[in-house]
Parts: sequence; structure tokens; C-alpha cells
Amino acid sequence: MDPRRLLPALTAVACALVVAMLVVVVARPDPAPRPRPTSPASSPASSPSAPQPARSGPAAVLAAWDERRSAAWAEGDADALARLYADGSGAGAADVGLLQDYARRGLRVREMATQVLALRVAARSPGRLELVVTDRVVGAEAVGSGAPVSLPVDRPSTRRVVLVREGARWVVEEARDQDSAAASTSRTSSSSKS
Repeated sequence: MDPRRLLPALTAVACALVVAMLVVVVARPDPAPRPRPTSPASSPASSPSAPQPARSGPAAVLAAWDERRSAAWAEGDADALARLYADGSGAGAADVGLLQDYARRGLRVREMATQVLALRVAARSPGRLELVVTDRVVGAEAVGSGAPVSLPVDRPSTRRVVLVREGARWVVEEARDQDSAAASTSRTSSSSKS
């Protein structure tokens, strides 16, 4: 199969993975996180494969969630992926649907990593985290019967991600895009000119 025919589908998967990866990076409760190819906001130009300092708090929660999501995608495990989201989560339904689309084509997505460029805690309580995250998915590749196909590196995007604690684990309740400053300014400028 011509890899260029997969590009639109892979681009859609990459976008969905970015959202899920953001949630993963914030939801990890592991007290001793392993080095990840995730870049903190203070060094967005660092290599995605460079070891990162240990994170704690919301960043560690998100990193753990991201690792579990990446593993579910690599295994093609829709049930494991669904367990990363709260019941009724639209983001979860979209992510699982995308994974299933890949599986129907005989593809899995491996080596998926989220590069966190900025993370801000908007609200926090013992069982709930509301984060504003700017990130992008890097390094993912689709594998199937042929040679692996590298997925395009995602453009940075900003999302509001809400994680809730279910027992000992964090799951994503909601993930929605945030307007960029440029898009907001563009709309404001356009509306004032009319």
C-alpha cells in the first residue's frame, strides 16, 4: 500500500493522539517516573529523546496517563484505551474510535510520545485536575504488514484537559481545544473591520 494514501488518516490519528497524550502526561501517579521524551515548557527546543528530570504533581499525573495511552495504542488495545477515560467522555470515544479505525486497517501506532511545551493548572482538588496544556505528538509511526510509516509531527495545540480520580487512577473526563491567541486576535480584528 502506498504510504501517501495513509497520510490523511495518520494525520487525524496524530491529532487525536496529541489530545490523549496531554491527558496521559498529566495523569501519571507513579512516584518514580521514568525519563520520557517530553519537553518541559522551559526547554521546548530540547530533543524529544533526551532524558527529562523527574516530575511531580499534575505533570507526573499527565505523564503517567500519556504512557498508558501510548502503550494501549502500541498494543491496539481499545479496552485499555477506553479505561483511560471517564464514562461518557467524548475525547475517549474519539480516541477509541480512531484506534479502532487503525486496527481495521491492520495498523498499530507505536513510539507515540507527547512533547509538553506548556502546562498550567487551572483548577485543582483532591479528585480533580483541570489543566491547560500546550503540546504536540512526536515520534509516532504506523506499523502493519509493510514497512513502518512515520506519522507527521503534530503542530503544537492548546487544550483544557480535565482529569478525575477513579479509585487509585486518574482518567480523562474532558479534553477540549482552546483558542490560540492568534486565532482569537484574527477573529477580533476581522469583526472590528466589518
